[in-house]
Order: sequence, then C-alpha cells, then structure tokens
Amino acid sequence: MTTLIKGRAIAANPWRTLAADEAQSGELPQTGDLIVPLPLWRTQRIALLARGGRTGVWLQPSDDPAELVTSPPLPDLIAVHFPVFSDGRGYSTARLLRDRHGFRGELRAIGDVLRDQLFELARCGFDAFELRADQDPVESLKAFGDFTEAYQAATDRGPLFERRFGVQRTIP
Repeated sequence: MTTLIKGRAIAANPWRTLAADEAQSGELPQTGDLIVPLPLWRTQRIALLARGGRTGVWLQPSDDPAELVTSPPLPDLIAVHFPVFSDGRGYSTARLLRDRHGFRGELRAIGDVLRDQLFELARCGFDAFELRADQDPVESLKAFGDFTEAYQAATDRGPLFERRFGVQRTIP
C-alpha cells in the first residue's frame, strides 16, 4: 500500500491507478477517480471523460508531456512514473508541464518515490507524491525542510541572486 503526501501532509488517496495490463482488458470502471496510462487516454478519451468520476493520466519517462496539453481537454491529474530511483526524466517532465505548458492541476510522482527526492520533486512542480511502500510517511514529511535555501531557479521560485536583491519575477 502506497502512502500519498499532498499539500505537504499525509492524505487519503481517492484515485485508483489502472495498470497497463488492466487497461488492455478494455473494461473501464464506471465510477470513481481513475488514473490511466497515456496509451489508454489516447484511444479511450471520450469514454473516460463520460464515466462517473475524475480521470487522470500517468506518463512513462519516455512519454511526451506536450501530447496531453496540445489535445484538450486536460486530465484532472497527471501522474509521472519513476520506474527506478535513479531515473530523473520525470523531473524534466514536471518542469515542462508546469513552466512551458502551464499545467496547474495536480501533478503526482508515482513509482519508486523516496524521501530523498521529495524536496527537489516539489521544486520541479510536483504537489503530490505516492511514496514507495517501504518509506516512512512521517519521516518523509521532514524532507521538505531539509534545505532552507536553494540557489537555482525552479518552478517554486526564482534564483537566489534575484531574491537577494529584491527582484520580483513572475513565475507562470
């Protein structure tokens, strides 16, 4: 069972993630909040939006996030899958969705998500995190306070030199 951190607090997870093999069966649950793989979203978007409940899409590291934003409507949630801890492509996906494409819905990190990643994932634009089952959720919440300052610009704020001199930059 995975733990969800949302809004920097432990939260209930009303979403069901539909695995790729479940998606191939062709039968969709008719109610409830559902996160589906991008290939299913491509082929069944109308049916997914017509069901009772919200629909989210999960992206694999190799998926192009622009595909979601260039063919509206946008899903209610976008989940970015981290197949292994060391695969950092999801960080770039989050920055693209937030900064280039202006996605403002829930952006969730799923898969091999560890406490050590949470601070930087949040800086890239993630606002929800499904922790790997062996991660302590209470201890993981402390990750958001691991660093008091960050030098680089990110989705959450501009670079330190601008903030130090009072330059106000609007982050989209």
